[in-house]
Amino acid sequence: MRFDTRLVHGGRGVTPGTGDVVPPIHVSTTYERRAQDDPRYFYGRGENPTREQLEECLAELEGARFATVLSSGQAAAATVLAQLRPGQCLVSTDDVYSGTDALFERAARQGVRVRYADLTTPEGIDSALDVPGVALVWVETPTNPLLSVVDIAEVAGRAHERGARLVVDNTFASPVLQRPLDLGADVSLYSTTKSIAGHADVLGGALVYRDEELHASYRSYRTAAGNVPGALDCFLVRRGLHTLSLRVDRQVANAWALVERLRASPVVGRIHYPGLAEHPQHAVAKAQMTGPGSMVSFEYLGGPSARLLDRFALFSCGVSLGGVHSLVECPALMTHRPVPAEVRARRGISDSLIRLSAGIEDSRDLVEDLSRALADGG
Repeated sequence: MRFDTRLVHGGRGVTPGTGDVVPPIHVSTTYERRAQDDPRYFYGRGENPTREQLEECLAELEGARFATVLSSGQAAAATVLAQLRPGQCLVSTDDVYSGTDALFERAARQGVRVRYADLTTPEGIDSALDVPGVALVWVETPTNPLLSVVDIAEVAGRAHERGARLVVDNTFASPVLQRPLDLGADVSLYSTTKSIAGHADVLGGALVYRDEELHASYRSYRTAAGNVPGALDCFLVRRGLHTLSLRVDRQVANAWALVERLRASPVVGRIHYPGLAEHPQHAVAKAQMTGPGSMVSFEYLGGPSARLLDRFALFSCGVSLGGVHSLVECPALMTHRPVPAEVRARRGISDSLIRLSAGIEDSRDLVEDLSRALADGG
């Protein structure tokens, strides 16, 4: 089956006995055991049929053997980090989600050496990995919130030469636009809360991979930690997958319309969008992604960012991304506020940086809303 067909049919069969086209939601937390039986299911913290259907579909989308779904994107990231031992080194892109920063800080307190680096150039990659004990390389691409793009194949090759695994947070792109495993990554990580579920009504996370050893480690940790999603959450994420390609296609088209409007505004400075020819990693994005994504960031030159946020009508001022509703936020005031100001400044996250997440509304209405907001500040 091709990708869009797998979105609909992956991990799903008609239910035996009843013929349900939509699989039922299995809510039981425990399963009957008999002396003569060795049942597949034992306890909901470990096994659940609805959860497994979602995992099978996510694995199929990237040609992987395994997927492990968790209660949130943060839970997925924490599961990866839990595999590291004191003294080992984690190398990460220097522009990452603030929640990832917080998890890295906790890992450092447990003895993991954390090193941030610019991984957008071969020289930066070599310099970052030129330390002993590198066990894991962590990449966001495109990054949050500056939308830098990292060459996954380049990093994967250099990480594997040093015996390190590569994890790619693919939340911004989704498997529609980018498939890290095919580019050499060991693990694709998702906050399924975002594009995959797509409706801002369910939390979830996922790890997609091919390695059986990782599978055993991730499942063992999930069962012990108990950070599993409930059956209804898994059902909602699986339902969201049905329309993932349709939504992403519309969102990318809307993002382009917003970019064109931003380029015409005198109160807009630098625009961060991988689709633009002037983006520093435009060629890499074009090579490894099938589209530039639904996220756009820009520098607002028309006054305090908070005033701009208040002038939008259709764009909701809120965190998160990838849903059917368009969102606007100022990372310095919202998603990345926990990051110290000096660190934000070093990374290039200014107080005037604005981040847009394009939804699926009519692009003309979104452009008009953006135009009104920018005009009031001009």
